[in-house]
Order: sequence, then C-alpha cells, then structure tokens
Amino acid sequence: MPEPSVPVNLPAPAQPIDELALLEIKSAILAKLRLAIGKDAGMATRHDWYKAAALALRDRIVHRWLTADKQSYDTGRKRVYYLSLEFLIGRLFTDALNNMGLLALFEAALGDLGVDLSDLRKCEPDAALGNGGLGRLAACFMESMATLGIPAIGYGIRYDFGLFRQIINNGWQQEYPDEWLSFGNPWEFQRPEVVYLVHFGGDVEHVDDKGHDRAIWRPAETVQAIAYDTPIVGWRGHNVNALRLWSARSPDPLRLDVFNTGDYIGAVAEEARAESICKFLYPNDESPAGRELRLRQEYFFVSASLQDLVKRHLEADGPLRGLSQKAAVQLNDTHPSLAVTELMRILVDLHNFPWESAWQITVATLSYTNHTLLPEALETWPLELFQRLLPRHLEIIYRINVSHLALAEERCPGDLDFRASVSLIDEKSGRRVRMGQLAFVGSHRINGVSAMHSDLMKETVFHDLNHLYPGRITNKTNGITFRRWLMLANPKLTALLRETCGE
Repeated sequence: MPEPSVPVNLPAPAQPIDELALLEIKSAILAKLRLAIGKDAGMATRHDWYKAAALALRDRIVHRWLTADKQSYDTGRKRVYYLSLEFLIGRLFTDALNNMGLLALFEAALGDLGVDLSDLRKCEPDAALGNGGLGRLAACFMESMATLGIPAIGYGIRYDFGLFRQIINNGWQQEYPDEWLSFGNPWEFQRPEVVYLVHFGGDVEHVDDKGHDRAIWRPAETVQAIAYDTPIVGWRGHNVNALRLWSARSPDPLRLDVFNTGDYIGAVAEEARAESICKFLYPNDESPAGRELRLRQEYFFVSASLQDLVKRHLEADGPLRGLSQKAAVQLNDTHPSLAVTELMRILVDLHNFPWESAWQITVATLSYTNHTLLPEALETWPLELFQRLLPRHLEIIYRINVSHLALAEERCPGDLDFRASVSLIDEKSGRRVRMGQLAFVGSHRINGVSAMHSDLMKETVFHDLNHLYPGRITNKTNGITFRRWLMLANPKLTALLRETCGE
C-alpha cells in the first residue's frame, strides 16, 4: 500500500516502556550495526541505521515464523498456495513493527541512540513487486491468512526493477528503472539450495510404455528458478507466513569457450536471456519478443511454484493422490492459469497418473480468482507461440478441450455457438488459447472480488461456462487491510477506537 505523503505521527505507546526490553532492543540494533553492517555508531549513515534496525526486527520475526511453520507441519494442516504475478506489499519496516507490537519500543530505542524512526522509514524503498489492485489484493490476503493462522505460502517473481520510476520533465513523463534492490533487501532470505529447472521449447516424443502412451518432452532451453523467502507477519505477530519469490538464472552463466574466443557478450547471452524473465513487471507486449517474455514469465513462476509445493507434499504428506486434501492452490487472475496444464504434466508425465485421476486431482486442488468482466481483458495466447514455447502444454490443452467440448455437446446438442463460446481455443480471433476458460475449466471454485462482480460473471463473461459447470462460481469479497493505514496515518482515531472498542 502506498505510504501516506503527510508526515507520520506514530501512535503513543499504550503502556509504559519495559526498560529491560528497551535495553535489549538497543543492544540488538547496535550489534547488527557492527556485525552485519560493519559500522560503528559514529560512522553509520541513516541507511545503515535502518538496515540494522530492520535486521534486529527480522530476528524477532524469524523465531515466530519457524515455530508457526513447524507447528503447521507437525499437525498436518492443509496449506494455501497463493499464485500471483504481483504482490504489492509496500514498505515492511513500520508495518512489521506495528503487527509485532514493537513500534513504540523501537521508536524509543532508536531515539535513545539519537536516531528518528520517522526518518528511517523513508530509507526503505517500496518493494517493486506489484502494480495496483491485483497486487494489493494478494498482499492483503497474505497478511490476512497470517493473522487468521492459516498456513500459507505466496508464490511470485522477484522482479529486479518492478515497473518504473517516473520523472516529469517539461511536462512529459520519462520512465527509468525502479532500482529498489540497489541497497539490498534486509527482509528476504535467499535459498540457494532451493533450485528448480524450468523448461522451454523443443519437441515432444510419444512412446509406448507397457501399452500406454507416454509423452517425453525434450526441451530446447532450461532456466533455473532460485527461491527468495520473505516473512509476512500477521496482526499481533502470533503467526508468520512466507512469500516465496523466484529469480531466474541460466544453468551455464558463462560460456567459457565462447568467452575465450573474445566474444564476451555472446558468452553471457544465455544468462542475459534467462535473467530477462525477472527483470521487469509486465514487459511491453506489443512486439512478438514482448509477448514471448510475458508467457515465459508466467510459466516460469508457475512451474517453479508447483514443483516446490509437490515436493513439500511428498515430503510431509505422502502420495500425490491426496494432494487436494492437503493443498489449496489459488490462482490470482489469469496469469497463473498455466498451473492447470503444468500440474497435469507433473502428475501424468512425471508421476505416471492415469489421465482421469490426474484431472480429478487437478480440479480439486485449484481455484481461480477473476478480476475482470471484460472478455477482451482475459489473456489469450497465439497457438504458434504456445507451440514453440510450451509444446507439451499445448497437447494437454487440446486433450482437456476434447473432453470439455464433449460435455458441451452433451449439454447442448448441436449448438455450435455454445461450443465455440466455451472452447479453450478461440478459432474466430486468429486461433488463440483462452487462459480465462482454461482456469475456469481446471478449477473447482471460481470467485470474483465482490458479490456484485461474482453475480455478473454468471451473466456476462462466464455465462456459458457457468451453465456447463453450475455451482463453481462463488463469491469472496475483496477485503483490504485497513489497519496499516489507520494506525500509521491517523493515530488519534486509532486511540479513540481502542478507547471505545478495546484492543
């Protein structure tokens, strides 16, 4: 959520400061300044103080994070996996302090050290991981699930530059990269041991495997997905969930043979191509290269995320036939719709599930949040691009569509317009894959972001699909975390609410 532009008057402590806790916080900040930043207090910049305070706070968050994570696995609780191309989490420093109940304590500790907390909060860049309502919805859901004690992991992309920073020069907008990671990110934990291979291109070979057709995808390109985890603190800090973001790199970051010939740019071309996946949120898709990069981004994070959650399930919960009892995968808009085909590929091609069993597991595991009623706003991809980039997934889409259209024919015999309306392939607009239809057909629940929106989906964009699969559309109102704005921007109203309603 964007920070208020007015000066923030932090709320006064509701209770006297604990002197022992105050001393502990001051000692922790000074220790981080010396041992993690490598500075003495007299030489530290404002940003050094911010990072030291953030790391001291992070230590207190991590203890609760690991405890909550262990408890959820020990008790075998079902987990939510929230897939979103955006997470507009904003600045985490004051938000985490507020949720942990440590805002007044840190303000006092820093004040004793001669540092103003209001100045430090300006050092933190806005995490360039989202653009607008879709990303803010995802961030609010992550905090709400942590607050409610629902075990959850958010999955997305760790963008290097997010969207852009804007400068107005002589009345014209000029755009520059938003270098939000230039001073590092004290909230994230890199997990270099968590690496998954994501494939693109190539071709598919079908072989006979004991009387059954078996597809073998032979990709032309492989990219590595590296995990970075950020703790998301719930209200009062009782529970902490993880936001896992993926960064892309090439398995061969430097072609030494090419480098030694003097072609220094060509030697790192594969690395540059891989890293382009996580450089920028929403690359311009007016060019063929831009459209391809967007599809690569979407498949990259979907594939890495599903590989990760399948691995977690196998290690903690047993066979994949019980996946839907232990995992709820939520697709935030159409961007992660490839989860339908990727989960089918994992189950059928890698774990030898029969098609019908894999389809039952997939539909029972996935749910889809729709954000728009405009058919033209739902993503579609040219078949040629799909065939070139994800040939196995296009085969899976065709097979899903065969069964899907057979059901449509059964419900409305001879109605060609109805079949064309619900088909996963749009034949009228240049043969394109419809991602909204794919997400709908592959999910057991579909929701809008308000009651009116969900009702209108039944009458407009998904009218025919709702007729074909009645009961799938439900409502989940788009709630927001207003507490963050209220407590930091209007402490007097916050105090009045506490006085009237209690803590």
